[in-house]
Amino acid sequence: MLSDTDVSRRTLRKVGVRLVPFLGLLYVVNSLDRVNIGFAGPSGLKTDLALSETVFGFASGIFFLGYLVLEVPSNLALHRFGARRWIARIMVSWGVIATAMAFVPNATVLIVLRFALGVAEAGFFPGILLYLTYWFPQAHRARVVALFMTAIPISTALGSTLSSLIIQYGDGVFGLRGWRFMFLVEGLPALALAVVTWWYLTDRPEQARWLTPGERDWLAGELERERVAVERREHWTVRKALTDRRVLGLAAIYGGLVYGLYALAFFLPTIVAGFQQQYGVHYSVVQRGLIAAVPYAVAALTMVWWGRHGDRTGERRWHVALPAVIGGLAIPVTLYLGDPFAAMTAVTVCAVGLMAALPTFWALPGAFLSGAAAAGGIALINSLGNISGFAAPYITGWLRDVTGTQRAGLWVVGVCMVLAGLGALALRPPATNER
Repeated sequence: MLSDTDVSRRTLRKVGVRLVPFLGLLYVVNSLDRVNIGFAGPSGLKTDLALSETVFGFASGIFFLGYLVLEVPSNLALHRFGARRWIARIMVSWGVIATAMAFVPNATVLIVLRFALGVAEAGFFPGILLYLTYWFPQAHRARVVALFMTAIPISTALGSTLSSLIIQYGDGVFGLRGWRFMFLVEGLPALALAVVTWWYLTDRPEQARWLTPGERDWLAGELERERVAVERREHWTVRKALTDRRVLGLAAIYGGLVYGLYALAFFLPTIVAGFQQQYGVHYSVVQRGLIAAVPYAVAALTMVWWGRHGDRTGERRWHVALPAVIGGLAIPVTLYLGDPFAAMTAVTVCAVGLMAALPTFWALPGAFLSGAAAAGGIALINSLGNISGFAAPYITGWLRDVTGTQRAGLWVVGVCMVLAGLGALALRPPATNER
């Protein structure tokens, strides 16, 4: 006779192996289609379409305004219709638009397609975060989210190399410039994986034929007990979740983290390309991609360990605040250092800080939200926080045009990350469900 501990370990291991790698793969493709404009920019897109740094930043960031439009409705639809159908629908929509980016003729169409891509992707990331709450108890979520979110540094690390290789060696294929061929190749996997998603995902533990009856009963019972406990502490409606100051506070904190995340993602390839003039070195397109991959490769390893540490200790606020502040203090000094190695070390510290803070951050909403309120609250946090996804590349590009250097933009990144860390410390402990 197996004990509850044996059943829980076996069940969660099965669920983790079944869901987390697949969801991570989807997010790798999602992240790559979202930020690959950053690799296209210094590799011909800005020159071919005659884009200033400000316009390039605007085109990169307007994605997030489209994202904002449908984020909450999309997550409520996922809660109602099921993750399997809704995530597959999202993937088809964004795959079509991401592929169409290969044929963009001018700046105006580029901006329109980036906005449409945001609308198409709306609900994907918060939908998966919500989906994970259907399968993993609260005490295990930070490490699970950390494993899932390794897709961000992995997609950036692999994506920088892959995108650079496609751009360099795909130039001229089908008569397309290298950056256009990259958009074409990287947009198609979303369409293929949408079909797999439809058949592979299971909406709820009660429907999981790949679990034994005992495993299904244990997991469904555990999650139901948590839901009842959360609602007993405080009854939540969707309207309350969308107006609660804790939810809005989490959105502000997330906004600071997102500002750093996307300023770095969209402009790191440009920063690395600028090393050639700043330090008198020369890198090929592929070499620049490999250099840009280093911070994210290190961050992928660190974030999993940090998420596990947060679950083991039960502490949440410092696990968000400490890496955010350290990363925020590191990034502004990048362009003041005397050689490329030192500069990339500072960038790596910033990337590690960002990646370590994010998984534990996303363990916070589930401590006091459940059901439809969790769907709405998580989506609102993500959508409001992602306004910074629009602001970061636009402001960074504008400051580059105005000042002639990346330094001012990186100082703003540092300030936003430090403020996010301090905001995490200001959270009331009951809202974080700390032990």
